[in-house]
Amino acid sequence: MADRPLRRQLQACLAALSTTASPATLSAYRRDLEALAAFLEGRGHEDGAELDVGQVRRFLGAERSRGLAPRSLARRRAAVSHFGAFLVRAGVLEHNPAELVPTPRQGAHLPKPLDVDQLSRLLDTPHDGSPLALRDQAMLELFYSSGLRLAELAGLDLGDLEPRRVRVIGKGSKPRQVPVGRSARRALDTWLDRRPALAAPGETALFVGKRGQRLGHRAIQKRLAEVARRRGLPEHLHPHRLRHSFASHLLESSQDLRAVQELLGHANLSTTQVYTQLDWQHLAASYDAAHPRARRRGDDSHEA
Repeated sequence: MADRPLRRQLQACLAALSTTASPATLSAYRRDLEALAAFLEGRGHEDGAELDVGQVRRFLGAERSRGLAPRSLARRRAAVSHFGAFLVRAGVLEHNPAELVPTPRQGAHLPKPLDVDQLSRLLDTPHDGSPLALRDQAMLELFYSSGLRLAELAGLDLGDLEPRRVRVIGKGSKPRQVPVGRSARRALDTWLDRRPALAAPGETALFVGKRGQRLGHRAIQKRLAEVARRRGLPEHLHPHRLRHSFASHLLESSQDLRAVQELLGHANLSTTQVYTQLDWQHLAASYDAAHPRARRRGDDSHEA
């Protein structure tokens, strides 16, 4: 089987990929391309020169039919596209057939927001008062208070924090300012008092680790998950879930979609609508309350 052109081409493609890709990506693409090879060989195709648009579509359709998740299908398509581009560079194909096949649509993978009582219990649970515990408390409070993304919180410097707001750099390097609530401000002030015990000389990061340097994304994720577990939260906690809870709770209270959009740093209102999982009842209530020609109580009496 290894003597077949298709298998040799796959091995050459993966060997080239191994020089630039991570081990995880290489392993995933290997599985994807093995699945492609098995599909093609099952239909009598043993050379990458025979790969065309129809086969790519039928392969992805077969993978979908056997229950592959949309995210896995999208990666399958990416692997096939990478292989197609390799075959074009090798002179085996004139064009990449995968380019004509759209990426399978993925549903919105939105985290379920924590309810207000859950978050209150989580944030109000006592801790041991150590510098690390005070830092973790400040991160939790700030994530929920200001709806920050993980990268935004990780990138904060001391100079970005003001008495009642914080300056962040969002997606697309767009700066914005968001309020900091009273509870978050108290937690931050307490952390700042103890921060010198950990921070290396000259370190500008707001949040630092045991070695005195800026906390990385993965470290922040691990600390939040660990704190939540120790405090009895029965579900996994990650920064995006706190951001989603911030947006949902604020929208429920204010019903001001534009304000939530601004605070989240979304360029488009449609992103905020999906993010906060607006339902029809909420939209209808807003319409009835705001539109001058919306039906109000008593209007039925004027109907014929």
